[in-house]
Formats: sequence, C-alpha cells, structure tokens
Amino acid sequence: MTLANRTLLVTGANRGLGKAIVEASLARGAQRVYAGARNPDTLAELVKAAEGRVVPIQLDVTQPASLERAAAQAQDVDMLVNNAGLLASYSVLSATFADIQRDLDTNFLGLVATTRAFLPALERAAKSQRPAALVNILSVASLASVPPIAMYSASKAAAFSATQALRVELAPKNIRVHGVLAGAIDTDMVKHMEMPKTSPADLANNLLEAVAAGQDDIAPDPISQSVVGQWLRDPKEAERQLGAM
Repeated sequence: MTLANRTLLVTGANRGLGKAIVEASLARGAQRVYAGARNPDTLAELVKAAEGRVVPIQLDVTQPASLERAAAQAQDVDMLVNNAGLLASYSVLSATFADIQRDLDTNFLGLVATTRAFLPALERAAKSQRPAALVNILSVASLASVPPIAMYSASKAAAFSATQALRVELAPKNIRVHGVLAGAIDTDMVKHMEMPKTSPADLANNLLEAVAAGQDDIAPDPISQSVVGQWLRDPKEAERQLGAM
C-alpha cells in the first residue's frame, strides 16, 4: 500500500505530529490531503506550501455538526488519520472530572465519532478497489498506565480497545486498521516533561512507512519499539517499566 495518488484526511493537522503527517504524505505522493483543524486559519502555511494539494477543513472532533460538515465536504477520502489528541488530565487522584472528560471526549469519543463520520467515504473507496485505511494515533500509554498521566493513559487505552474492535469489524469491508503506539513526541503537548522524545517529522515518516508495509500495530520510534517489544514478551514487566516513569 503506497500513498501515491491517495486522498487523506488528517485531524489535528495544524501543528505537531498532524502537520508532520500532512507534509510526509505529500512527500510520498499523496494526491490530496484534507487538513482538519478547529481554526482553519492556522493551516495557511501548510496550504501555501502544498500548492493546491492541501485542502483546509474546519473540524472539531468533539462536535457532531462539525464532523457532519467535514464529511460532506471530503467525500473522496480513502485514508483517515485520527491524530487529534489532548493531554488535559493527569493522575487518578488529582485530575478533575472536567479534565478527564476533555481527554475522553477528544482521545476516545472523538476518534470513534470521526471514524463513524468518514466511514461511508472509506467504504466507497474500498468498493471502488481503492485501498482504504484507518490510522489511529495512539500511545505506548495505551498498553499500560503511566501514573503521572494516568487519566490520559486511560483515554488512550480506550482508543486502543476501539481500534482492535474496528480492525475486526472493518476487515470484511476491506478497510485496513492501523494503531500507532507512539512514544513521547517532541511537541507542545509534552514540552514540559523531561524525557527522550522523537521529532514529529521522523515519527510521521516511520509510521507512514509502516502503514505502507501493512503493519497493524505500529511502534514508530525507539521508545515505543522497546515498550511494545517488552509488552509482547511480558505485559507485567511493561506495566512496571511505564509505572516507573
């Protein structure tokens, strides 16, 4: 599966990993990328640089009306990248319920709602023999909790569970489902945390290469490769390692 001549939609595309995925997709030959953001004005730089291949689209994954409008505008999508993410809640005992809800609304419910909104487009692509794919940006924290950000971890664990279920449900429709179990990415989300981080550009290229290779669960950086490998060998030890972070 290559990106040549494909049409993608990337949520949360105005900065960080989302922006890097748009740029890497274009470099790999994507025909068109719908770049979703709450404020499309923040996409001006991407749109200008892409010379007509990036289409800005107003998209808030937590708002049904926004999703409905976006799906009506982008009916030719054959790859959906659920990238929009939020880190608002932290530990189990200290996070407010309002912040927990914010993380769940974006990282879990937003992913599900966006997938449902664009599923008709993916189904049309698959029926017309165009490779159709769903790419969910998850986290190594989907596999075991990181206590300082335990409620964020819980939202990503829920998204991982949904990804596994979608893989089964969409296989008969010839829609491939990929889960990206990323480690720390050098973006604004974790700029205040001292830890090894992977650049958005490197991570975007690595995950797209893995998608092209047909990998289901993708570990796109050194940290995730270590954690996922440990999780496959000994889940309890992976839990201990993440718990010590």
